[in-house]
Amino acid sequence: MTSPHQAPAATDVDTLLAAMRPRLHRYCARMVGSVIDGEDVLQDALIKAVEAFGSAAPIQNPQAWLFRIAHNTALDFLRRRNRQEALHAPEEVDMMAGELDDLDRREIAATSLRTFMRLPVAQRSSVILMDVLGCSLQEICGIMDFSLPAVKAALHRGRTQLREFASEPDDAPRPGLSPADRIRLNAYVSHFNARDFDAIRAMIADDIRLELVNRTRLNGKAEVSRYFGNYSKIDDWHLVTGQVEGRPAILVFDPTALDTPRSFMLLDWSADKVATIRDFRHASYAIDGAEWAVDKG
Repeated sequence: MTSPHQAPAATDVDTLLAAMRPRLHRYCARMVGSVIDGEDVLQDALIKAVEAFGSAAPIQNPQAWLFRIAHNTALDFLRRRNRQEALHAPEEVDMMAGELDDLDRREIAATSLRTFMRLPVAQRSSVILMDVLGCSLQEICGIMDFSLPAVKAALHRGRTQLREFASEPDDAPRPGLSPADRIRLNAYVSHFNARDFDAIRAMIADDIRLELVNRTRLNGKAEVSRYFGNYSKIDDWHLVTGQVEGRPAILVFDPTALDTPRSFMLLDWSADKVATIRDFRHASYAIDGAEWAVDKG
């Protein structure tokens, strides 16, 4: 992402957004500390990008333009959560941001989302953009609207902080599922794996809402029933009860590779009926960096 790009034609915008979506999500998730909230921020940013495209001046670097929209959308989200720290802290010092070797870059790219959230916003953004996503210093200046010395300072300090964090023991408690969540999710997962979709349909509310992330939204029992019908025609999935980012979730594995989930589902309940389903099957990028666990109960 270091060379300028020609402005995309209107017909190419959808293609550009689809190609950029995984990298934009990676940035948003690490900025807000959640792959789930990161998807919400990403969707908001993509809407803003589509709305702004028609009236935007000629876009010389579409990827950097999209990252700037995602950056500003993430900051808006953080402000709404009252977690925004002073972006323009006194970092206007001429501190060089040295090159990292491949090992350092891999270690930073593998840093947990919780650890990134411990960095001030400017440090967090600069480290993610350069060391995780491979942006140049010049691109980072444009995305963050910072001077070059400020970006270098933020990058240096962020890397230093991450090295210090890496030496600390990770003794954060891992919450487990409540008995009620475990019973409901286990029932859903058992019926789903048995392909007993009639039993699943009996578990969902009449006014159920479903989001097949990055694909479609469905409302009502009749529409959502088609979604289960589609799952009945394929066999590339195996569901397991678990957690994502401490939230009750259903982990979706490839039956031939049960070491790492390929995606996940989130369910919300109302009066013991499934009220909403959020299925990340077509947004498999969202599991990247997520803290997940199989339920051991």
